[in-house]
Amino acid sequence: MKYLLTPLILLTTSLLSASLDDIEFRGSLENSSQYYIKAPEDKHQFNNTLLANLELSYSDDALSLHFNAKAQQDFYDFSKESKKNERSYFRLDELYGTYDFENDQIFFGKNIRFWGALEVRNITDTFNSDEIRGDLFTKDKLGSWSLAYSHYTDNGEFSAIVKLYEQSREISAYPYVYYYFPKAVSTPAGDIPLLYDSQLLSADSKYRPSIYLKYSASTDSEYPLDYAVIFENGYDSMRYYTTVTSPDFSKITSNENAYLVNKLSTYNTLVVGSTLCKLEAVYSDVIDDAEVSDYYHLGLGVEHTLSQLIGEADLGLIVEYYYFGILDDTKRDDLELFETFQNDLFLGLRYTFNEGNDASIIAGSIVDLDYSEEVYYLEYESRLWDVLKINFDYRYVNPSKEYKTAFNLIGKHERVSLKLGYHF
Repeated sequence: MKYLLTPLILLTTSLLSASLDDIEFRGSLENSSQYYIKAPEDKHQFNNTLLANLELSYSDDALSLHFNAKAQQDFYDFSKESKKNERSYFRLDELYGTYDFENDQIFFGKNIRFWGALEVRNITDTFNSDEIRGDLFTKDKLGSWSLAYSHYTDNGEFSAIVKLYEQSREISAYPYVYYYFPKAVSTPAGDIPLLYDSQLLSADSKYRPSIYLKYSASTDSEYPLDYAVIFENGYDSMRYYTTVTSPDFSKITSNENAYLVNKLSTYNTLVVGSTLCKLEAVYSDVIDDAEVSDYYHLGLGVEHTLSQLIGEADLGLIVEYYYFGILDDTKRDDLELFETFQNDLFLGLRYTFNEGNDASIIAGSIVDLDYSEEVYYLEYESRLWDVLKINFDYRYVNPSKEYKTAFNLIGKHERVSLKLGYHF
């Protein structure tokens, strides 16, 4: 990381030296409470988390700087060791600068990029790693250091991006409901504790760059089409776990493994009247890994909107389908890769009140067509006085009884969640 210190210091110094009048401040303080109506008996039945986020932005002609940091404090991390969830942290998500020319832009720093079109799962959103200490159903991503050059045309953008390193990830502790490893493994020698080791095992150096070439554009036609195509040579977003038993059989440690791929991805949206058609597709050519096969992943979606159904309110009808396949059956399958969207159907409704407070309700079900498991959820979100946000969330997970899916490892559970946030 030493070679990152100089630009990091320059970016930070530029932000700190700027006049306060030139800096835009944004942030939030949120409290998230979750009660588990059904959950494994030896895990926490209630959880409370405090979250804080701060963003700073500065622009001066062609130069723009951005800073974003996040802190999280889990209530149980104040408890004795056996009850800790290990979910508390301070995290620098973004610290980057951009410089704009007439039709071009250069970028350096740490940032989060969002790629995809589907509602439930963006299978092409692969630039950043997911945070795995958080709520399983909340999208939370880790910032990545990169360099980028972008060229803009009348209706599109070409980008060449170099991600500078592949990062390891921390994990929560066993009492947390969404910790998905067993506490111990049964062996002929008895039950042996299973411990997660955050050291990333990688096919090459963690500083081996991952290179992305991305082209995105829009058409101006009767049926507007937005599309993006991405080619990557570097570390795959999917990882797998390997375990090692200590010589004295006192413990088993598990590590994440990162491998190299040539990957081609695309995400697209097509507007036909009141209907939005969506497509995401991925093909990964895995480079010389004995555990993981070449694979493909497909996501199809349709969202039809009934405008002004009741007064100003709109109702969206959503259908999505996901399919994951491997090309070599002798290597790890979707279960061993913890891929939850391998043959799944999503049916959902989105009710938008359109009353000026961003109030909406979304309800849906995800049905696994291979392993007979279902996820049902209902989420309400609204805003009060422009600064207070309310989010109520209900989830019910009925995992597979026969197969060791990710939901099976977590266990059957039902929960309600309430998040209150002050945004400034």
